Amino acid sequence: MKKWPRWKKVLGILFIVIIVLVIGSGLFIKSSLYPATAQAQRQSEVATKTKNYELYTNGRKNPTSIIFYPGAFVSSESYSPWASQVASSGINVYILKVPLSLAVLKPNAAQEIIEQHPNEKFILAGHSLGGVMASRFAKAHENEVAGVILLASYPDKKGSLAQADFPVLSITASNDGVLNWDRYEESKTYLPKQTKYVEIKGGNHAGFGTYGDQKGDKDATISNAMQQTKISTYITEWVTEQVVTSKTS
Repeated sequence: MKKWPRWKKVLGILFIVIIVLVIGSGLFIKSSLYPATAQAQRQSEVATKTKNYELYTNGRKNPTSIIFYPGAFVSSESYSPWASQVASSGINVYILKVPLSLAVLKPNAAQEIIEQHPNEKFILAGHSLGGVMASRFAKAHENEVAGVILLASYPDKKGSLAQADFPVLSITASNDGVLNWDRYEESKTYLPKQTKYVEIKGGNHAGFGTYGDQKGDKDATISNAMQQTKISTYITEWVTEQVVTSKTS
């Protein structure tokens, strides 16, 4: 019986190990994903879908747009309820599609949209980890950004907006069991003085999207539909007051 050289055996073992790791990682990621509920999936059908984003719009030529980075492992369709509500008021919402639903793997995903629409004002936004990446992008592109919206999120040192001259809206939920509240408080040093803080009473972390329960979260005492309405209302009022009105007055 022919014996294989030692180096071939080693390569064979390494190849098998790599295959096992790849399959294992794929299964882990798949089990960690938070898909949109059936309702959110249906709602997302109103969006214009491309390979890199989903666009929610009322079909008119709107001057202000939000570019949104989803939370870690959360599908883009999960944000369709509040996004479609905001869009109906005349503010476009681009929900980014990022590899493996991890914004950190495509931190500059917003750049393509900004370059393709030079006449629009852009607000960077994100949920949880997505908010961290939105803040980093905004810091690196201050001249291209009109504001930042953080949903259950906060900037880190790399994305410090302390010296930014644009407004920031920070929305949290009282029953959020996923947000690191200590770091959230500490991160306020990375936000400008003109930041507006809003809390949704009874809402939770998963309620910033529509994808069901999330590991480690607390139970919400308001319905997901109610939290979606509150999110869209706070965003629409803030954008209208701080970005649209202030820039045209």
